[in-house]
Amino acid sequence: MSNVSRTAMPAGGGRAAAKKELPEHFKSYKHVWVFVELERGQVHPVSWELMGAGRRLADRLKVNLAAVVIGPEGQHTRNAALEAFCYGADLAYLVSDNVLSNYRNESYTKALTDLVNTYKPEILLLGATTLGRDLAGSVATTLSTGLTADCTALEVDADGSLAATRPTFGGSLLCTIYTLNYRPQMATVRPRVMPMPERVARDAAHIIVHPLGLLEDDIVTKVLSFLPDREAETSNLAYADVVVAGGLGLGSSENFRLVRELATLLGAEYGCSRPVVQKGWLTSDRQIGQTGKTIRPKLYIAAGISGAIQHRVGVEGADLIVAVNTDKNAPIFDFAHLAIVSDAMQLLPALTTAFRARLLPESRARIAI
Repeated sequence: MSNVSRTAMPAGGGRAAAKKELPEHFKSYKHVWVFVELERGQVHPVSWELMGAGRRLADRLKVNLAAVVIGPEGQHTRNAALEAFCYGADLAYLVSDNVLSNYRNESYTKALTDLVNTYKPEILLLGATTLGRDLAGSVATTLSTGLTADCTALEVDADGSLAATRPTFGGSLLCTIYTLNYRPQMATVRPRVMPMPERVARDAAHIIVHPLGLLEDDIVTKVLSFLPDREAETSNLAYADVVVAGGLGLGSSENFRLVRELATLLGAEYGCSRPVVQKGWLTSDRQIGQTGKTIRPKLYIAAGISGAIQHRVGVEGADLIVAVNTDKNAPIFDFAHLAIVSDAMQLLPALTTAFRARLLPESRARIAI
């Protein structure tokens, strides 16, 4: 069985001694908000994942779910607000100003904190992306409220408090954190931790347009130009349908060619466990786990990975986990759907040969048609 330890989630009454009465000025805070991360006209998929989680929380609390869209003037920003209704939003808050064309902490923090102070949500969720982490910390500090980062589960407790669960002590424990006497209750969630909700076409409901009230001259940071990093090798691990990964059981960096060959044949992404990155065999953008990427593929093949809790946190959302390890007692076998006790160095080439024999004739037949 799993070796994950979870702190017991206390009942509402169990915290009575610790919980003070919510201050009077916070009692008017209602509804669940999701920050829709929009950058250069593209919405980060984690925003829609959070809309699904926010919808569940809002239904439990019997309140509205609102999307918060901040960006430059124009159709891309408005389209993001309209799209939020297709993922369950009851209303949307829109702050559009050309000062917001590029993400800058100062301008985005002012926009979001002004919205919170004006419309008073009880829960505010953001994606744990580079942008989201930077913004969430600044907003929480400005509002003097709590923030639970990198959550793996979000629930509503018996007394209506947000119960935000995240790994702690190096991933050996899952701790549930409450923000009892402050509002809003804030949390960030990494991409692919929450399932993507089904998109349902809906007409726009209520969009509240809020002014920014900030001039370019008021902002200290200036964006001179945008230079995309075209040289860096980028992975799409978080949103790949098939992922093949290797661990220290492969023995050397040279042997990762076996992982890459199988991944290439399957049209998959390839990744690794944290010790592999620490060894310098692969770069950090290929790391899967608590301190790397969280994945939810249809198929995950793990070769030579022991399956420590840090890795499990990043992969347990996969539909099918196939684990290959020489140690029949490896922790990864506790949560894998299919366990193969074998040497990955022998099995990976055999899998590649078998898949090639199966897939290539079908590919040739499709081309002929």
